[in-house]
Amino acid sequence: MLRVAIVGCGKIADAHALQIQRIPGCGIVGACDREKLMAQQFAERFGVSRCFDNAAEMISALQPEVVHITTPPQSHFEIARLCLEQKCHVYVEKPFTLNTAEAEELITLAELRGLKVTVGHDGQFSHPARRMRDLVQRGYLGGSPVHLESTWCYDFGDQTYARALLGDKEHWVRKLPGGLLQNLISHGIAKIAEFLTTDAPFVLGVGHTSAFLRNAGEPDIIDELRVVITGETGPTAYFTFSSQMRPALHQFCIYGHTNGLVLDEDRQTLMRVPGKRFKSYIEKFVPPIITAKECVRNSLHNARLFLSRDFHMDSGKYYLIKAFYSSVVDNAPVPISYSQILLTSRIMDSIFEQVAFKQPAPQHQSSSMQMSWGRASSETDADGSANHMARNNTRATETSKSDRQQQSL
Repeated sequence: MLRVAIVGCGKIADAHALQIQRIPGCGIVGACDREKLMAQQFAERFGVSRCFDNAAEMISALQPEVVHITTPPQSHFEIARLCLEQKCHVYVEKPFTLNTAEAEELITLAELRGLKVTVGHDGQFSHPARRMRDLVQRGYLGGSPVHLESTWCYDFGDQTYARALLGDKEHWVRKLPGGLLQNLISHGIAKIAEFLTTDAPFVLGVGHTSAFLRNAGEPDIIDELRVVITGETGPTAYFTFSSQMRPALHQFCIYGHTNGLVLDEDRQTLMRVPGKRFKSYIEKFVPPIITAKECVRNSLHNARLFLSRDFHMDSGKYYLIKAFYSSVVDNAPVPISYSQILLTSRIMDSIFEQVAFKQPAPQHQSSSMQMSWGRASSETDADGSANHMARNNTRATETSKSDRQQQSL
């Protein structure tokens, strides 16, 4: 049996445990949280025999083969390094680390020790995401991807996470180098990184605080982000993060020379978009029928999954964890390549460099937005404050190394 332990016993740990228990040949042998009561409650919920308030002690006592790290991101690096030094394979919740330097160090350490690490970008392993990957590999696009569009929205109407964040000025999300963005955008960025062909894309980012948050007295939380990603070769990409646009999409579009694909994570659908055009008025009647057939096809596919008891809300997490465990047991390639993990981190570093997190509230947001897009580099406003919507043409690899936030175990 593959021995699994979990560090960090909050809400996301429950989601991990539910999927781990679905996988045969493994079991959770220990749980750890700095608040031992949290670990004890987790152990009761999932029938775990041992609980700890110190990760080093748990690893020493139980010798788990895999450790899941589900703590706030500030502690990911230190805990993951500890686990690797103690010869444990590591599954780290997103975001992988606070910056690329930390990610590189963990991956290098894992390779030196002959161990495996992965990151919780489970959206890449949902049912439609795996179907999309298969279609791309079989040539449905008509060759390599030409353009990618990733949209990842967040709804402040969420009664749990959002209320906790807005109601707590000391919430851990506020202390991340990239703030709210750093905790949420890696899912959408990772979908783009999977299909990029360069390790050093050009990244241009622009962000601002929505009127909703400014009116709520939160001028320092950036919740609107638009990013253009391109390289000298390979596909171009757009990334959108928004808390205000509706519908609040979690969508990925990929277009080739012949056809396109549209993945909707919320509805768990994958729409094939034929590139063929019809002559004259036929173009006005046939394509809607094709789209309708795609909708019916997706509904039937989801119904079959449901009837076969394989249509879980966290199916992506299940398949990612299962694939990672298989890579450990069979010494097979990891489900998310290290190059993808590092590229996602580089792109995020570049975004955070370009989008400052202190800004004056503009009186006319539309004028401010238009003006910022015309700028070629960071500028300073008349009052001396850094403009948070500066447009910089910088490579994702030219990132500053953030000071590591140490967290005792």
